[in-house]
Amino acid sequence: MIQRLQSIFLLLASIAFFLLFALNFATSQKPIAQLLGDQVYNINDNIGLTIIAVLGGALALLNIFLFNNRKLQIKLGYIIILICIALPLFAGYLMYSEGAVFGKGLDISYGVGLAMPILAIVFTILANKFIKKDDKLVRSADRLR
Repeated sequence: MIQRLQSIFLLLASIAFFLLFALNFATSQKPIAQLLGDQVYNINDNIGLTIIAVLGGALALLNIFLFNNRKLQIKLGYIIILICIALPLFAGYLMYSEGAVFGKGLDISYGVGLAMPILAIVFTILANKFIKKDDKLVRSADRLR
């Protein structure tokens, strides 16, 4: 069932993860501390962020090819959702843990990169919905045999 709709949603979730390498989380008007030293905060500013993004994108791609094991697909979908939640939380923690952003009247503009994990969550939830629907269809067909 590799040609099914959930494969498209998982591919879109993977693309959302890998788009983080091209999009920024935030930009600032002047250099701030370490993360915004180049005035741009993106996925390449911390190795942890890079690992989380690659892991999420790779799991979403791998999940496409596990179409024979729908239960494992659903479990991996939940893991991908957890990674989608962990990524912006970790990015926010890194940004605000430096303390340089608070109370200095700095103008920080948030970028489109923050929306990518949310899109990946939506696509993964939709993929899980269609995987469950396929599983239900297969089970009902097995009962008829």
